[in-house]
Amino acid sequence: MKFHLTDGLNFLSKLTPIRLLNATQVVGSYLYSRFTGKAVHWGSPISISFEPTTSCNLRCPECPSGLRSFTRPTGMLQEGLFKQTIDELQHRLLYLILYFQGEPYLHKGFLDLVKYASGKGIYTATSTNAHYLNDETARQTVESGLDRLIVSIDGTTQETYSAYRVGGKLNKVLEGTRQVVKWKKRLKSKTPHIMFQFLVVRPNEHQLDDVKELAKELGVDEVVFKTAQIYDYENGSDLIPTIDYYSRYKNNGNGTYSLKNKLLSHCWKMWHSCVITWDGLTVPCCFDKDAEYRMGDLKQESFAQVWRGAKYNKFRQSLLRSRDEIEMCRNCTEGTKVWA
Repeated sequence: MKFHLTDGLNFLSKLTPIRLLNATQVVGSYLYSRFTGKAVHWGSPISISFEPTTSCNLRCPECPSGLRSFTRPTGMLQEGLFKQTIDELQHRLLYLILYFQGEPYLHKGFLDLVKYASGKGIYTATSTNAHYLNDETARQTVESGLDRLIVSIDGTTQETYSAYRVGGKLNKVLEGTRQVVKWKKRLKSKTPHIMFQFLVVRPNEHQLDDVKELAKELGVDEVVFKTAQIYDYENGSDLIPTIDYYSRYKNNGNGTYSLKNKLLSHCWKMWHSCVITWDGLTVPCCFDKDAEYRMGDLKQESFAQVWRGAKYNKFRQSLLRSRDEIEMCRNCTEGTKVWA
């Protein structure tokens, strides 16, 4: 999580004594657990991701939502469930990501959810393919108090963009971005901080400088390059970039690939954050896209009961013992963004 000056100052403005104390407790319990090998947790999550919907208008080849490959159902987050959870966490929660799988703007009440969390003084962020950012939704986005808007743009020409964003139209992404920039200026708002996120894959790796120029031209605040997760990477893929710096995988020279990152038996995410699906399932992190590792159900329990429950603690303990034993963790590559 990186911040530019204005964005960083905005983020710091969300800190309260209670949130700072909570962050200290979380960091302390993580360090204690890491060095003793005994999973303990003090405090509440610093950050959570809430999934507005699993529905998506695109067909991206390495995305379960785009591939329609979920075993879990597709649906829309209920306002009551969202507000109930935010009300429980609001005093200690600092950062809310309104995104997991799917396209958030397909949820008709999405910006009402943003507005509710923003009204609690929580830093809010989302990620979108920008196809639904017309004049009206762009204005409402700025007015909602959204702090960070991540726009997925994986190419600067339609040909390269659609190589990964299958079914997408680059001109809609650019027009949607222009609308948000326009309304930020018109409403004299410093938020949202607009980021272009460029997923580096082989078809678009020659356009890294081009997207920086495009962002500057449009008035986008920041560009971030993200490395791609490939599910079946062992025998290579047409999506793995040839520029090694932007690849999560090492070319072994014999036609096979392996993860660059070593699977160390600890993970900061298990202490400071979690993901909540549209139907209230709490899962450990964003790598659990099909919600296989279910720590609890917020339709039946409070968040505190799930977060401090035996199942969650057992999962944290198993990770400290051997991360390699957890299937989800084997293709995990923490620290996969490259900032421009």
